[in-house]
Amino acid sequence: MKKRPKILILTAAYGNGHMQVASVLKDQFIQCSQADVIISSIYAESYPTLTPISENVYLKSYTPVGKPIYSFFYHGISKVYDKKIAKWFANLGRKRLTHLVDTEQPDIIVNTFPVLAVPELRRRTGSFIPTFSIITDYCLHKIWISPEIDRYFVATESMKEAVCHLGISPSNVKVSGIPIRPSFEQPVISSELFQKYGLNPHKKRILLMAGAFGVLKNMDKICETLLTENDCQLVVICGKNDKLKADLESLAVRFPGQLLVFGYVDRVDEWFHLASFMITKPGGITLTEAAAVALPVILYKPTPGQEKGNAVYFERQNGALIARGLNDIYRFSSYLLENDQVLENMKRSIHSIHRTQAALAIAEDILEAVHNQQHPLYRNASY
Repeated sequence: MKKRPKILILTAAYGNGHMQVASVLKDQFIQCSQADVIISSIYAESYPTLTPISENVYLKSYTPVGKPIYSFFYHGISKVYDKKIAKWFANLGRKRLTHLVDTEQPDIIVNTFPVLAVPELRRRTGSFIPTFSIITDYCLHKIWISPEIDRYFVATESMKEAVCHLGISPSNVKVSGIPIRPSFEQPVISSELFQKYGLNPHKKRILLMAGAFGVLKNMDKICETLLTENDCQLVVICGKNDKLKADLESLAVRFPGQLLVFGYVDRVDEWFHLASFMITKPGGITLTEAAAVALPVILYKPTPGQEKGNAVYFERQNGALIARGLNDIYRFSSYLLENDQVLENMKRSIHSIHRTQAALAIAEDILEAVHNQQHPLYRNASY
């Protein structure tokens, strides 16, 4: 009889996506195998004082001053990854990871963030725990890649090619898609949603997502201009940005019934289904959710790094338009509102990117591989 597996999922709170993927995977592992699952936000636990500062620096990457700094850091890490200075990054969180491994004795480690301490621990100690990484974007950063990772799960065939180009065997890279909350893949009855929220099914709606921390800028100006120039309804999700929510609620008084403003929304999937298209930042999880419900996107001023890579990929697949300024926002929005066929084409294109039930595919693949004692990767596993 196979033992009940213990799974350690390592993640980090830079943006909201990595944590979301960890949570979705935890639920899926429990459903698949009654596993014991532990989620560790490894850097927050390792450096409780410094981590909030570094997370704030990440949020500053959305400002004019922060963008070039973030770009330098993102691309600079790639350049030094093979050099000695990279050892410093590899030791971040190692003490906490060692403690977790010693006390919890996990059978499996899963990364939803590139935690360099994981391969470093294996190199230093020679200990063997089957280790997997889920890459949560549509472009690849070199920091994810290590020969000590047993298997990678990626969003697309082009991502698999990029991982293999860096020396990973194709047999150790699976095109699974990116795990998202199940509600985005469940069928909906549109008429019930229109009735639930008291909406006119014949009016087009633009969904504006400020991100989990409300970092999309110029929202008041964007809303005012779009409502003045177009016959449409705007739904704005402000996330955890209370000031933005208050400011837009004041603006909504001028546009009764046209501007709907919300803070953090649990059933945001329902607003995805109700929208004609969305204006947002190109985070990997948000784009995967949009692809799942066939929601075209306008991507506003992607930051250098993974956001830009995500945006370029979705633009090339004809599921997105990249707005490099406010004038692009207004021009693209008017164009989509006036051209139903263009919207339909974009819906089909973005939906074609999506791979359904990614969490289930990943969980089953990991558990099957680890349970298979004949697999050479898992010769020292405890099953």
